[in-house]
Amino acid sequence: MASGARLFSACVGLLLSCAGANYGSWMNLGMQGLDVWRNPQIYMVGTSPLCGQIRGLSPGQRKLCQLRQDHMRSVGRGARAGIAECQHQFSSSRWNCSTVDDSSVFGPVLQIPSREAAFAHSIAAAGVVMSVSRACRDGQLASCGCSRSARPADLDPDWTWGGCGDNIRYGYRFATNFVDIRERERRYKRGSVKHGRSLMNLHNNEAGRRAVIDLTKVNCKCHGVSGSCSTVTCWQRLPAFREVGDTLKDKYDGATEVKVTRRGRLRVRNRRYRRPTANDLVYIQESPDYCRRNDTLGSSGTTGRACERTSKGTDGCGLLCCGRGYNTQRITVNERCQCKFVWCCKVQCQSCLRQKTVHTCK
Repeated sequence: MASGARLFSACVGLLLSCAGANYGSWMNLGMQGLDVWRNPQIYMVGTSPLCGQIRGLSPGQRKLCQLRQDHMRSVGRGARAGIAECQHQFSSSRWNCSTVDDSSVFGPVLQIPSREAAFAHSIAAAGVVMSVSRACRDGQLASCGCSRSARPADLDPDWTWGGCGDNIRYGYRFATNFVDIRERERRYKRGSVKHGRSLMNLHNNEAGRRAVIDLTKVNCKCHGVSGSCSTVTCWQRLPAFREVGDTLKDKYDGATEVKVTRRGRLRVRNRRYRRPTANDLVYIQESPDYCRRNDTLGSSGTTGRACERTSKGTDGCGLLCCGRGYNTQRITVNERCQCKFVWCCKVQCQSCLRQKTVHTCK
């Protein structure tokens, strides 16, 4: 996991107060080591629940953690999946979703209510929905099981609606309670900047959850002797998380700039643009300059990043290097080559040295 950004103690003074420099995040659960969640006894340290010691949880989230301790490893997996997907989607962008070693996860840069913050909140919320839904299906949680969703009206009447489907309804409900409670328990002045940011987070959390629901499909399987398919069983199945990430990245590209009104509502800043739906991402402030390293913002810049010389996209040296130019060098890499299948059942490869040209931003 990349860690190019560093938390800087100075107050950024952009849209949050100095207290924002210590702005924790429940997504910190995704930074915990896997061993923390594998041992069922790890939830208790002496007589004190571990929930009270996890950095980044709000008071309400700690209470939910204590009530549903068996859910926390699923929340951690969901947060980890969201962080990894964010880094995949932005791997060739000026901001590459780099993380820091503290409870804010992405550092001060997400204190700015920009498109990047909108995507990060949405993909993390989506990750929790998917992780909890699958944990229900797999019998890992005491309070839920397989999906009990109604049979789709357009399903072939001869097919059986059953199997053990992903419990998306429960996953959505728990993710809403756990993720959103952080914003709902805060008491900001209606119409204030902080109130607007809280509304923005709630909107984007919901957009992430809805992306999962909208992409959920019915999966069917044939049963019968010698492939006769005499019986067909269907159930509800979650999409691949990459599909959710691709969808939310498209929504990031088309995100709508909004502002908070005195009545405490979000409104499109430019009325010529359409009003965003609950499925769209919204942001309040334009993104900062990610070209150069800025420790105050938590931006690592693009110096040293690999780029594609001929690409016209965001991974191209022209865009990624921000006009500073790039360095070119020839390196020797050790790769697997001349692979062949050996009966039975393995693949044997040789090791080959190959010259490779690499371009990095100045």
